[in-house]
Amino acid sequence: MRRGISVICFGNERIHLNNEQNSNFGTKVSNYPPCPKPDLIKGLRAHTDAGGIILLFQDDKVGGLQLLKDGQWIDVPPMRHSIVINLGDQIEVITNGKYKSVLHRVIAQTDGKRMSIASFYNPGNDAVISPAPALVKELDVTNQVYPKFVFDDYMKLYAGLN
Repeated sequence: MRRGISVICFGNERIHLNNEQNSNFGTKVSNYPPCPKPDLIKGLRAHTDAGGIILLFQDDKVGGLQLLKDGQWIDVPPMRHSIVINLGDQIEVITNGKYKSVLHRVIAQTDGKRMSIASFYNPGNDAVISPAPALVKELDVTNQVYPKFVFDDYMKLYAGLN
């Protein structure tokens, strides 16, 4: 039986994840060919990542990844020998909104094909997700932003929205 990530550290806070025997680790390889008219096509629609933690190894020459900040799309420039770390929706819930799952997209490029490899961790389908008690207590129980839910129920909702 595989064990998933059992502790996530955010600064001085350690968040213990329970019942993670059925967690998933996966990899997605993406190829975005060059496009002579990038305004006519979406590379990858705007979305947040549904799961936990995503490690993105992106092309070091061709850009296209953007994130939404203060209502503006901001380019994430390709950097050689770097890894982009995305926090998914589940981390936003576990941290009670302290850390956000960022809306991002990939726009088509004219100057070459873009390749990326995303490695991700998701909780098991039966995992019960809720804000970490240590963070809710710190923020006051009346300030709990997210309700408790089962990860598989969330994924069904997420798939229906996208």
